[in-house]
Amino acid sequence: MTDIQQTVYVVEDDEAVRDSLELLLKSDGKPVKTYENATGFLKDYSEKMAGCIVLDIRMPGMDGMELQKKLNEKHSILPIIFVTGHGDVPMAVDAMKEGAVDFIQKPYREEALLEKIEAALEQDLEQRKTLDEKQEIIRRVKSLTPREHEIMDRMIAGQANKVIAIELEISQRTVEIHRSRVMHKMGTHSLAHLVRMVLSVKDLIDAR
Repeated sequence: MTDIQQTVYVVEDDEAVRDSLELLLKSDGKPVKTYENATGFLKDYSEKMAGCIVLDIRMPGMDGMELQKKLNEKHSILPIIFVTGHGDVPMAVDAMKEGAVDFIQKPYREEALLEKIEAALEQDLEQRKTLDEKQEIIRRVKSLTPREHEIMDRMIAGQANKVIAIELEISQRTVEIHRSRVMHKMGTHSLAHLVRMVLSVKDLIDAR
């Protein structure tokens, strides 16, 4: 995985709170970018953004919950930490159900917020590592010829070379050659490993 530049994106309409968070994060050595509203962040959003979002729930215009739903529609994997005032706990619980990683009530201890941000950044790294691994598997699957793909599907289904040869009306030797090429292109010597790799990206492949 290439080096990732992570940024903490703060979306907060209260200027004083926003400036305070920016100062806190910079003093802790973290790259930070602030937005005074959800619409501004959404305009900037790119799937290449890495890091996490510190997001106020209650804001004029598009609130934090709406922004979260918009990001979910874009399949964003940026972890979200919601910041909420007293009385917003039910909303925060709903936000967690939608995938937010944490929420913290105002007023909060700076140390507590920094700990949650550290955890969110670590989660972001892990998610991107997993995504990179899946993209590599998909790249390998795409490198297979249609016949190799067909053979691989039957290997994963547990069919023996002899059965595959009969059903495809080709020689067993030809099946063995295709099978060897599949294993080489997929970068494995283990059928069990091949099965795990392909199943791990099945949802992504089916969605395309």
